[in-house]
Amino acid sequence: MACMRVAVVGGGIIGLSTAWQLALEGVEAVVLERGEAGREATWASAGMLAPNLEAEPGEEALLPLLLESGRMWPKFAEQLEELSGIKVNYRTEGAMAVALNRGDVEELRFQHSFQRRLGLDVKWMDGEEALEMEPNLNRNILAALYSGSDHQVDNRLVVKALKVALQRSGGVLKEHTEVKRIIVEGNRVRGVMADGLVIGADYVVVAAGAWSRRLEGIPDNAKPPVRPVKGQMLSVKTPGNNPLLTHVVWGPTRAWGMTYLVPRLDNRILVGSTVEEMGFDKSVTAGGLMNLLRGAWEVFPPIYDLPVDEVWAGLRPGSVDDAPILGPTEVEGLVMAVGHFRNGILLAPITAEAVVKYILEGGLPEVAQPFTMNRFRKEVAK
Repeated sequence: MACMRVAVVGGGIIGLSTAWQLALEGVEAVVLERGEAGREATWASAGMLAPNLEAEPGEEALLPLLLESGRMWPKFAEQLEELSGIKVNYRTEGAMAVALNRGDVEELRFQHSFQRRLGLDVKWMDGEEALEMEPNLNRNILAALYSGSDHQVDNRLVVKALKVALQRSGGVLKEHTEVKRIIVEGNRVRGVMADGLVIGADYVVVAAGAWSRRLEGIPDNAKPPVRPVKGQMLSVKTPGNNPLLTHVVWGPTRAWGMTYLVPRLDNRILVGSTVEEMGFDKSVTAGGLMNLLRGAWEVFPPIYDLPVDEVWAGLRPGSVDDAPILGPTEVEGLVMAVGHFRNGILLAPITAEAVVKYILEGGLPEVAQPFTMNRFRKEVAK
């Protein structure tokens, strides 16, 4: 086992988690990241682990994977903290979605009915109950949905912990090392070319997020159908002695989209996020921030007086069907771990487990089997 080498292209949460789990199994795992590890979509995200409240029609097939990975997170976080010595602030207060007018209430009723039919942990609350849980929300709240099973983690701390854990487990992290080409010979992967050097590998795991399709050397029939989906966010600072908000809170759907607020233990509240098809443009725009603040203020009026701490944008890796692409390809030894869209943080544990199982045993866990590249070939065949 120790003689097997796996090159992981991409050092976000997916690549780092996968390499870490491989290293724990005695595999020589090397992560190649063109910039600083974890500074793209992983850094830009909000760290929500919310498969219950976020479940919506059309994503039923993805739900078992999301729920299973959510169940894996407590052990994943505990193991990560123990090995790295870094707290990742895994929090279990839960999350709520609120309604401010009759139209919002009807939308929540539809959402609640759908989620309950799927057996999800989602509770209906009236406005008074919601304000008891979060007294600083808009006093006009009429109703809310609450899930105690939807949690959160500080994604930026997770990155720091993963970098330490990977290297303490025997893995190698090469930052500022751009993979120029994946080397394929005779339909078998042989390694990668990075910074003018050939790094041989028995397997190559593609975990380069929105940039995965741009990697040279991958045959057309093995290129993952992923694209960048821009998300703008901001954070505000709260008084150190008063966090103002305890739970993750989702606002109602409006013309500009839906806003959520995520409280952090470092006295910040994150506000997100836009969903924009803008290619690889990561600029922060006045319109994007205006809509985020408008939606946040409608739900949480105290934000008006809070100082803005940071603004940023990231690129989610969206696939054709907005579900992840996991496991084998048409090229022997070339493995996908891409296309997680808005669920990259949530799906990190199950993705790592699936890739490790495939590399070591030749098969995927049952829950991950619907998410290989094969599903796109089936669509073409139809």
